[in-house]
Amino acid sequence: MTADVRIAVLIPCHNEALTVAKVVADFRAALPQAAIYVFDNASTDETAALARAAGARVIAVPAKGKGHVVRSMFRDVDADVLLMVDGDDTYPADHAERVLAPVLAGEADMVVGTRLEAHADSAFRRFHGFGNRLVRTVISSLFQTRIADVLSGYRAFNRRFVRSMPVLSQGFEIETEMTVFALAQGMVLREVPVPYGSRPEGSHSKLNTFRDGFRVLRTILFLYKDHRPLLFFGLIAIACTLAGLAFGSVVISEFALTGAVTHPSTAVLASALVLTALLSLATGLILDTVNRRSQELMRLLTDQILPSTADRSRARDDGPADKG
Repeated sequence: MTADVRIAVLIPCHNEALTVAKVVADFRAALPQAAIYVFDNASTDETAALARAAGARVIAVPAKGKGHVVRSMFRDVDADVLLMVDGDDTYPADHAERVLAPVLAGEADMVVGTRLEAHADSAFRRFHGFGNRLVRTVISSLFQTRIADVLSGYRAFNRRFVRSMPVLSQGFEIETEMTVFALAQGMVLREVPVPYGSRPEGSHSKLNTFRDGFRVLRTILFLYKDHRPLLFFGLIAIACTLAGLAFGSVVISEFALTGAVTHPSTAVLASALVLTALLSLATGLILDTVNRRSQELMRLLTDQILPSTADRSRARDDGPADKG
């Protein structure tokens, strides 16, 4: 680890009194140079007091939802590198340096500790593993890339990512939003396999399988519409065109054989579908142009973000170019 790099460990918690002190102690031992923050998300137990007693700085986030917590993290913590880890003691602290390494080396904007390669048999509740695989398959196909784990809560970020990402999600779909944002903005995403453990006896997941699963899929759909509007509306246009041609062929065949149209409603439906296809295509073209301009502006703003201490340190080590 570079000595002058400011590292912050961020631990979101909601009623994690059973595990938070151990998580703080483990990451303090693994990263003694890092500042430890616990973000208490409206806990009703002793989470905040136990975290404070373990030596962490506690920041209260009254609005319930992990998205609100991440927004507070990115807004309130000033550091060169941020390491986010859940407070349920399922992620290993001894892998922290491996997760941080690509960011510290300037090789990635975000690193995800992937869990699906090695995990305890009871680590995932019923349907959670299936849901994660479904989400990663959808994102991988939409963005033409390979993602191993979209929903992991073990992540490292550099200053560029933290200062440029607008956090819009409110709940557990925030991990999906971060992944989609990184892919859509052309940021470098790396994945590091980490073992994933089970919650200790008496600790319970706050994730609702169907409610939060629906919200994650909805987030994917909306974010893809925002970041890839031409393909999104283009697919709608293709579907409407094919349907319109199918219904229209019935009307045309009937007219060719009988010289009359006896199903005017089918003709109206075919015309409406084709018009919808044209409107959808035009919408996609307009939004794609607007999106490109907004991405250009985002890149310009992102480039104005001051480099991290690690980047400045590497620049000093490299020294001036040899002119001899």
